[in-house]
Amino acid sequence: MEIVRSQRKTSSVDAIPILPLYRSAPTIEVRLEDFELFAIDRLRVLKGISDGLSRGKKSEEMEKLVTDLWKTHMRHQCASEVINKDIISHFVLRLVYCRTEELRKWFLQMETALFRYRFRLEILDAQRALMGEFDLPCKQVSNSEFEVLKEKLGQLSRSIAQPLPTADTVFFKVPFEEVPDLVSTRRVLIVKGYAYVAVNQVVSLVVTHFRSLLSKALVLTNRKWTSTISGQEKDRLTPIVEALSTSYLGPDYSQPKEFVEISIKDIDQVANTSFPLCMRHLFDKLREEHHLKHGGRMQLGLFLKGVGLRVDDALAFWKAEFSQKVGAERFDKEYAYSIRHNYGKEGKRTDYTPYSCQKIISSTPGVGDHHGCPYRHFSEENLRAALGKMGVGGRAVEDVMDKVRNRHYQLACTLTFEAVHGTSCDAGINHPNQYFSDSQKILQSKNNTVT
Repeated sequence: MEIVRSQRKTSSVDAIPILPLYRSAPTIEVRLEDFELFAIDRLRVLKGISDGLSRGKKSEEMEKLVTDLWKTHMRHQCASEVINKDIISHFVLRLVYCRTEELRKWFLQMETALFRYRFRLEILDAQRALMGEFDLPCKQVSNSEFEVLKEKLGQLSRSIAQPLPTADTVFFKVPFEEVPDLVSTRRVLIVKGYAYVAVNQVVSLVVTHFRSLLSKALVLTNRKWTSTISGQEKDRLTPIVEALSTSYLGPDYSQPKEFVEISIKDIDQVANTSFPLCMRHLFDKLREEHHLKHGGRMQLGLFLKGVGLRVDDALAFWKAEFSQKVGAERFDKEYAYSIRHNYGKEGKRTDYTPYSCQKIISSTPGVGDHHGCPYRHFSEENLRAALGKMGVGGRAVEDVMDKVRNRHYQLACTLTFEAVHGTSCDAGINHPNQYFSDSQKILQSKNNTVT
């Protein structure tokens, strides 16, 4: 796959089925802009799937979710280019997610889930064509063999609440080790080392092979990335690839929108009602210790900027706290510049953006630091205490802790939001400033209802 800057229409890929198997990178030229944009669109799909799975959506709900996500994000203005966008985006994200064990694990899980639901949505002829592409070790059961096993297959169907098989039901005979998930849940008949898999269950066989091939491919891609690609492309593709795995894909919170500004006199009240746990912890530590290290100042300072604290008020707020520990003169000399810098008033005049959840989660706070994501970095005891201070208790705390143990930190924050505000948050929390904005909307709506 060659990356180019010039505009060029790609050729059609006639030999590839509707659902690609991604065995080799396409030999087509890709504009640098499409390289990144296609990957971001696919990443939106995978993150949507991740959120759906984390929330425990049922199989039918996941099928609808995947269909909606695909239609929304993987469209192309030229219908003939949709297949190319599909393949290109997959291989770009292979580069992005091949680089560490944790990234590979997440990508493998999400791509396998995407493949599973897309395969299930294909018509039977397309499914058979894909099975042929995989050269799977399976054989269709003949009518005579079906008649011999009909009674046992019927007993199995009744035990798993499936329709009874008929002469028209297609079964495949495969070595039992090829469908471990069906065997472990006792959803197939096993005779002499072979599992008898109904056509509506064959997705398990196909997905097992897809996952195995992709897992091996990610390891090989990592070797190639480490040995050659990252060095050769250090000035062009490498920065894009390294940034994509922590990309924030939601709205821009560099400037407040719904809520024009907050003042110093309001800040304690809104911190108590509308700050997410990560920012409330930093705010409390600042009030307690009258100081934060650089990581904490950046994380909290940009958040406050995004929720509408003006630069003059920000300077006054930070000075009031820091001067209690380092003195007003030292604050003006060592700290005021960086605050003005965050607001684009110094240096390159860059309008810095508040940190997203992904960036905060991926940070590595050291001893004495208070930034980062509490759901990831706190001990269980400290996290339970912090949630209690926010008014989260009972079953809600256990639900949050369950998500934390499974490393679903943003979903843990979402559950906290729902418990604090007594309402659902279907979109999930992806940014601290989104938490604040959604909280303020709910509180204002409740106030308007009361009045």
